Amino acid sequence: MSEVGTELRELAITYGVATDYWDWRGQHVAPSAETIIAVLEAMEVDASTPAAVAAALRVRQTAEWARMLPPCLVTRQGWTPRFEVHVDDGERVDVWVQMEDGSTRSGLAQLDNWEPPRAVDGRLVGEASFEIPGDLPLGYHTLRAWSAGTEAATALIVTPVWLGLPARMGTERAWGFATQLYSVRSQQSWGLGDLADLADLTSWSGAELGAGFVLVNPLHAAEPVAPMEPSPYLPTTRRFANPMYLRVERIPEYAYLDSTPRAEVGRLRAAVHEELDDLDVIDRDTAWAAKREALRGVHAVPRSAGREVAYGAYRRREGPGLDDFATWCALAEVHGPTWHEWADELQHPRSPAVADFRAEHPDAVDFYRWLQWMLDEQLGGVQAAARNAGMVLGVMHDLAVGVHPAGADAWILQEALAKNINVGAPPDPFNQVGQDWSQPPWRPDRLAELAYEPFRELISTVLRHAGGVRVDHIIGMFRLWWIPAGQEPTAGTYVRYDHEAMVGILALEAHRAGAVVVGEDLGTVEPWVRDYLRERGILGTSILWFEVDAAGRPLPPERWREYCLASVTTHDLPPTAGYLDGDHVRLRHELGLLTQSLDEELATAAAERGAWLTELRDRGLLTESADVEQTVAALHGFLPLTPARLLCVALADAVGDRRTQNQPGTFEEYPNWRLPLADGAGRPLLLEDLPALLRPPF
Repeated sequence: MSEVGTELRELAITYGVATDYWDWRGQHVAPSAETIIAVLEAMEVDASTPAAVAAALRVRQTAEWARMLPPCLVTRQGWTPRFEVHVDDGERVDVWVQMEDGSTRSGLAQLDNWEPPRAVDGRLVGEASFEIPGDLPLGYHTLRAWSAGTEAATALIVTPVWLGLPARMGTERAWGFATQLYSVRSQQSWGLGDLADLADLTSWSGAELGAGFVLVNPLHAAEPVAPMEPSPYLPTTRRFANPMYLRVERIPEYAYLDSTPRAEVGRLRAAVHEELDDLDVIDRDTAWAAKREALRGVHAVPRSAGREVAYGAYRRREGPGLDDFATWCALAEVHGPTWHEWADELQHPRSPAVADFRAEHPDAVDFYRWLQWMLDEQLGGVQAAARNAGMVLGVMHDLAVGVHPAGADAWILQEALAKNINVGAPPDPFNQVGQDWSQPPWRPDRLAELAYEPFRELISTVLRHAGGVRVDHIIGMFRLWWIPAGQEPTAGTYVRYDHEAMVGILALEAHRAGAVVVGEDLGTVEPWVRDYLRERGILGTSILWFEVDAAGRPLPPERWREYCLASVTTHDLPPTAGYLDGDHVRLRHELGLLTQSLDEELATAAAERGAWLTELRDRGLLTESADVEQTVAALHGFLPLTPARLLCVALADAVGDRRTQNQPGTFEEYPNWRLPLADGAGRPLLLEDLPALLRPPF
């Protein structure tokens, strides 16, 4: 591996590419030149030779002066940041703000700027500085500039200084269940939990147990054809939801099916139950094949005039993105879900061949548009049911960190995503060989050029029917671990993002939705990042097992964060009953994911658990003779001793399940995301079983 030279280092830094970092052991690491060159190439920067590096550096150094306005400006309400305008030297420039509501704000203050003019592309360019007014309202505005017959415009986004918790919570705290929705099956669902089941779970836990929210796994869409990716964290799109979660019988047009198609829906559902009820595994492909056939029948039912108007309004609101996604789904049915394998003329959503396909298959495309409308309606119904049951927040959705490299978003947003790069994580204490999540990352430079519009649309859609959102790996809004394709996770490096813009937009959309934002800030995190998130009113995530002081001792409850979602466990660990027995260590050993011996890891895990059990006993929460169920209850009894505003209980913990839903670092070696909810003996449970089993945990 080659060392990084001075000019390559300088070029990398201008693109936010890290040329060194500190690993989880506190050791200083310098990525190789090969890694840096590959990462820059993914941003379409040629750094393959010293001459190419020098040329790319010259372009980068003059890029700001070559355009009149910056690509995007993001600020906080009340702030008055300066910005630069670049025009022909000596020419007058006018600057104003076109507000989101259509009004205009002129008279921006000009600031002193003694920067001398520069020669850029054969012309002499001068620089003028102005100040953003501090009294602009929150929202998406447009900054405009005019000089010598040329006008330029850029997005000006004003975000909240502080988000925090919705005002309706007051000073109270709230608790809720966390669940993998597909695992919570009912007698009425089609082989896996759906939105009707979620509505029932929120209504019951809110009205009967006093829960304030239910946190669900990401409901993002997967492939429309088999094999469907089981991981909710590797979706085909993050903007649109998975029609697998629809309840067919709750669609209004179902009521108007003729007797024959209605009987066919019943036959399809019965066949799913007959085939899947006795299996201790979630079979998405079988369930979706039957449900898709039933949904096609309901889609064919004529809509009333009012329903047609509502559908048109939904389509207009979602715009071209909905059409593109629906087209991708229809193409995937014909050509398969891996768009890289399609004919060349179909590999871009704006190609004439794609337009021809859409025109030639209007019903197929409309079916997938209609599915998203139905999901929007049922998601809205779930949130309404949750709030009507007394939940202060309702449904807290989960936002995955990325998307499948062969999926819809990778096709639709390919100009905004890096090519030949996978997102992952460097080695850490729990995953000591690192992780490769196989997802293409956002290009930070392109996001700015697009005024973060793809990101804005994503966040807005996720929060439309939500009381909150958990952002998986929120550290990715600060920096992501980029791994060149074909390399091991250890051969990557960090790439920085404009966190002020991304977190600000996240806060703005949550403010408009009246929702809370929880950032999953676990793993290798720069200390200042948690301070920044707290400053912006973004809640952190506190997992009991990971809350330790500098000496590795259990963190006293009074030292926990107030603004966090506190829980005992998470979906990447076994339920607590299994964790107490060291199931997570033995499983990782069997899968070859440890870098130390099994005995060493078991001893370390036992010591960590022992320290926590001692802490519980010292606080009078646990006796020496306590069994596993009592120990699990005691661990959860520790959480209210902390100041955490949100407390979370895994539904699996509440019923005594022991099996982990996901083992990071595995693919087919373990049935990730395919286990139904079960009791302590491994017997699958139905939603109807829960009222007799569950009690308020706090």
